[in-house]
Amino acid sequence: MTYDPTGHLLLTPADPEAPQRVRRLRELGLGDRPDPAFDAFAERLAQVTGAPYSMVNFIDENRQFFAGLHTPTGLRTAGDLDATTAASGAVGRFMDRDHGYCPHVVVRRKALVLEDVCDYPRFAGNPVVDEIGIRSYLGAPLIDRTGTALGTICVVDTEPRPWGRAGLETIKSLAAELVEQIHRREDGTR
Repeated sequence: MTYDPTGHLLLTPADPEAPQRVRRLRELGLGDRPDPAFDAFAERLAQVTGAPYSMVNFIDENRQFFAGLHTPTGLRTAGDLDATTAASGAVGRFMDRDHGYCPHVVVRRKALVLEDVCDYPRFAGNPVVDEIGIRSYLGAPLIDRTGTALGTICVVDTEPRPWGRAGLETIKSLAAELVEQIHRREDGTR
């Protein structure tokens, strides 16, 4: 945990690996544009988990970028690069680093299950609760062969969800599958 200059507790953890992650994402050509393969993966993730929202998320020092995105309204085109829209509750491709739970997953390097975010004071105050209405979260890190946590895959819902151990195992398995897909891209063997 870190504190801002006024002494207030910041909800998003410090991320000393961010510069290394940014270099690795650049090497891989990831994290700055939507990708149809990642959109398809996000859609599959939503289908497997039954979640209305799912993302393939790459994180730099200041923001998160959803290279793969599935929402109930189908928002996932290249033109949807605007930030989270609080007034409409819409989800765009970018989100501040201090919004959401994926930055915690990247820093922890472990999956995170929040069946009801309101049960956790540390997470209940996150801006996505009020701005988007997020009530449950399930995410796992994307750790590549260099040991770099590139980002996450995650699913969220506007209702509490009993993800349970089955959900945890599913998200971890799918994260490993996506990392293998990224490695195949890097090796040129799609």
